[in-house]
Amino acid sequence: MSEPAPPPLSPSILQAGLKGLCPRCGKPTLFTGWIKFANRCTACGLDFAQFNVGDGPAAFLTLILGTLVVGLAVWLQLALSPPWWVHVLIWPAFALAAVVAMLRLAKGALMAAEYQNAAREGRIDRDRP
Repeated sequence: MSEPAPPPLSPSILQAGLKGLCPRCGKPTLFTGWIKFANRCTACGLDFAQFNVGDGPAAFLTLILGTLVVGLAVWLQLALSPPWWVHVLIWPAFALAAVVAMLRLAKGALMAAEYQNAAREGRIDRDRP
């Protein structure tokens, strides 16, 4: 008699974000487009609509990458003293490309974290005094 196969391991938060893996079954079904979530996993049926990722990843990326861009721009100015138009050409394009490139990773990782930690919307317990 053969033993039943063990259940598949859920991917880590980083794996889910990098590869777009379903946080339950690990199949690459999390996204239907570059940053658009699928409605549900076609492999295990997990309803992705129940998770509320919202604009959190974009806000975090904007703040983190904005800090990086400002630091790099200051460094470039102090090291090479380029004309102002060089900064105008480089930094907006770099910031936009970095945010868009990292948005998929951040959204996937945040959804996986919500799933793994069973995070839900906060509720107020009205029965307490």
